[in-house]
Amino acid sequence: MPELPEVETIRRTLARHLPGRRIDGLEVRLPKLLRPEPRTFREKVLHRIFGEPRRQGKILILPLDGLALLVHFRLTGQLVFLDTCSPEPPHTHLLFFLDEARLAYADLRQFGWLEVIEEKELVSHPVLSSLGPEPFSLSAEEFHQRLCRHRRGLKALLLDQRFLAGLGNIYVDESLFRAALHPERPANTLSPEEASNLLHVIREVLCRAIETGGSSVRNYVDGEGREGSFQLEHLVYGRRGEPCPRCGSHIVYKRVASRGTYFCPRCQKG
Repeated sequence: MPELPEVETIRRTLARHLPGRRIDGLEVRLPKLLRPEPRTFREKVLHRIFGEPRRQGKILILPLDGLALLVHFRLTGQLVFLDTCSPEPPHTHLLFFLDEARLAYADLRQFGWLEVIEEKELVSHPVLSSLGPEPFSLSAEEFHQRLCRHRRGLKALLLDQRFLAGLGNIYVDESLFRAALHPERPANTLSPEEASNLLHVIREVLCRAIETGGSSVRNYVDGEGREGSFQLEHLVYGRRGEPCPRCGSHIVYKRVASRGTYFCPRCQKG
């Protein structure tokens, strides 16, 4: 968290404010978040002008005059555009000073990171180059072929960013429920029809989450500091013990692939 819908929402909101703005100053309060170390980071970004934000998987990419600023939010990272009167978010660790504005990076758990590299190095960056395709770039046939290569359970495989980029705990659980698939079912046992339906459901869930500004289940906010509302449409995630919206059975919570997982044992048998 944030996952693909949240990072895409952050990208879209920051795209309204950042392009054309210059970084005039930088305040570093937590040096461990920066790559390279703060002095070099500062020298690289100062006086650079932001371009149009991009996204790859869960990584936000902010072009800077031939450089690229990568932001990985991990669990609790936030990147919020502030005007001169707006208060900083809690746990702000980095401030970019822009012309009559600021850009704040806040992170409660401090697991995120920001890295500045040459834009030409994006294709070879170890994190970006290891990412698999996104759900929107695959055909149903290609998705089924990829599933057939793996015996791992669906939950574990869909969380693997090398297999499919952008999904995390929330959207895997929601997609598997809507597709009526058990999170531990081996991926290579899906029929072409089941694979096609799963891919369709994943896309549908992601698109709806983007439309509603993402899921604010911890401290997620968009690039303008606003919460999303897709958490109001979660059917299983975070609903342990509640009745299944389809059959009325109790939603189960279980550790699957080392992650807390929510599913209906009756609707998701296979």
